[in-house]
Amino acid sequence: MNARTETAVIQTALQHASDHHLSNAHLDALEEETIFILREVAAAFERPALLFSGGKDSLVMLKCAEKAFGAGRIPYPLLMIDTGHNFPEVTDFRDLRAKELGAELIVRNVEDSMKRGTVRLAHPGESRNVHQSVTLLEAIEEFRFDALIGGARRDEEKARAKERIFSHRDSFGQWQPKAQRPELWTLFNTRLQPGEHFRVFPISNWTELDVWQYIARENIALPSIYYTHRREVVDRRGLLVPVTELTPPREGETVQVRDVRFRTVGDITCTCPVDSLAASADDIVIETLAAEVSERGATRMDDKTSDASMEKRKKDGYF
Repeated sequence: MNARTETAVIQTALQHASDHHLSNAHLDALEEETIFILREVAAAFERPALLFSGGKDSLVMLKCAEKAFGAGRIPYPLLMIDTGHNFPEVTDFRDLRAKELGAELIVRNVEDSMKRGTVRLAHPGESRNVHQSVTLLEAIEEFRFDALIGGARRDEEKARAKERIFSHRDSFGQWQPKAQRPELWTLFNTRLQPGEHFRVFPISNWTELDVWQYIARENIALPSIYYTHRREVVDRRGLLVPVTELTPPREGETVQVRDVRFRTVGDITCTCPVDSLAASADDIVIETLAAEVSERGATRMDDKTSDASMEKRKKDGYF
């Protein structure tokens, strides 16, 4: 960051602090919309579930669900599709948070789909991330879910920007972007045919900055890897790849120990940290104001290297 950019960021941050009341009004409006959508799902569907990974976006949704229904009274189970390659800090936090809330937590594993033969990897080192779609569709069939609430936001990726808040999926779990139902004046068409379901995205209109402002305001606890920590990484095509048993350094790569944090968390094989000394949500708000690359663009190997676009993956049943 050059001196001019740094000065602009500081000035923006100071202005942001002085506009605290206006910021709260903005967050209040987003929270109110999210609570309305969460209640609408509870009223319109018989067997909904809330996708809960233990990540920041799902924790924001969970906080709004607490406000919508009360602690211990969330009317739908929490569901996670586990690749088996998730960061232990995140899955441990997921279990702890579900227990604190007294919420039902359902975990279904990609490894079980592999044992059934419904998921087959092209090679042992292939990321399992994209294969979550199969396990998710199997869970939908098992529990007959008619709505799945997810934490996707429109600012994350261009395909997600095209998707409705109530996103209709056909009997194959597929999204048809050219056949989306209109959502004028916050009126949602929730009609379903047998075998169909909806994906619902209550925080579609939030940005990464909104999420971190809300986390700071509500003092929402997060897994530790969202904040600065020392970690071994290698620089690979501009991404900081964490050094783990699943992602060892390649020949010729130099292992470095750097101060990093994760902007988003997912499968270890495709999620990278960024350089950061941010130790609090307020610190991250300031960093986010200066960010020039989206969180997925800066941290997801699968988005950079996969032959399948996000839109195609969503058509195939991806989150």
